Amino acid sequence: MYVDLNVDMGEGFGLYKIANDEEYMPFITSANIACGFHAGDPVIMDKTVKLAVQHNVSIGAHPGFNDKQGFGRREILMSNLELYCDLVYQIGALQAFVKKNGGKLHHIKPHGKLYGMAHNNEDIARTICQVVLDIDDSIYLYCMQKGILNDVAKHMGIRTVLEVYANLDYDKEGNLIITKEHAERTSEYVVNRVVRMLKEKKVETLEGNEINIEGSSICIHSDTPNSLTLVKLLRQRLENEKYVLKSP
Repeated sequence: MYVDLNVDMGEGFGLYKIANDEEYMPFITSANIACGFHAGDPVIMDKTVKLAVQHNVSIGAHPGFNDKQGFGRREILMSNLELYCDLVYQIGALQAFVKKNGGKLHHIKPHGKLYGMAHNNEDIARTICQVVLDIDDSIYLYCMQKGILNDVAKHMGIRTVLEVYANLDYDKEGNLIITKEHAERTSEYVVNRVVRMLKEKKVETLEGNEINIEGSSICIHSDTPNSLTLVKLLRQRLENEKYVLKSP
C-alpha cells in the first residue's frame, strides 16, 4: 500500500519564515514549493528546491494568487487569460530553479483560495488544466476527489493525484474548509483521522456527520501549529500500518 506525504514548502519571504523546511524534508515524499506570489522569493525557491533534490523529495509547483498579505487565502477575481499567465509565470520561475539544481518538476498543486475555487468553478479548473498541458503534460495535478477540477483534468487527459487533508475540516458536502489560519489539533486526533480516511475512506465533517473520501496523498500545512510533530508521528504510524511512503 503506497501513500504520499506532501507538505507546502518555501512559504517564507525575505527574512520572514513560516516553517523550518530543513526539518520537514527527511519525513515527506513530496514538496509543494511556493512560486513567489502568495509566498516565496527567488532565494527561498532556490534553497527549497536544493533541499528537495538532496532528500530525493518530489518537487511540485505551488502557485497561488498574488496576495502575500492574505497568504493567497483571499479570493481574487481575474480573467482566464490573466490567471493563465500568472500560473505560467510562477511555474516557469520554479522550473528554472528545478532544472538548475538537477531536479525534475513532478506535479502542480494550486494554493489556498485558488485551490478551493478551482474545485467549484469550471473556467478556473480548465485554465489550470490547460497550463498543466502547455507546460508539461506528463506531470501530475494534485487535487481532491470531490469537485470540478478532478473531473475536468480527467476529461483533458491529465494525471491526477487525489489528496486528503490531515489538518483541515470538510463540510457536509465534502468541500474543504480553507481558513485564514489553521487551528491546532492534538497529534493523536490527526493521526487517527488520517489512518481512518485511508483505510475506511470515511471522515467526520465539521457538522458531525460522516462522508466518503478518497485519496492516496496526505497533505499537512507547515503553517499549522505543531505540524512538524504531526508529520513525524504520522509517518511513523503509517509505516507501522505497513504503508510504503512514496510519491506517485
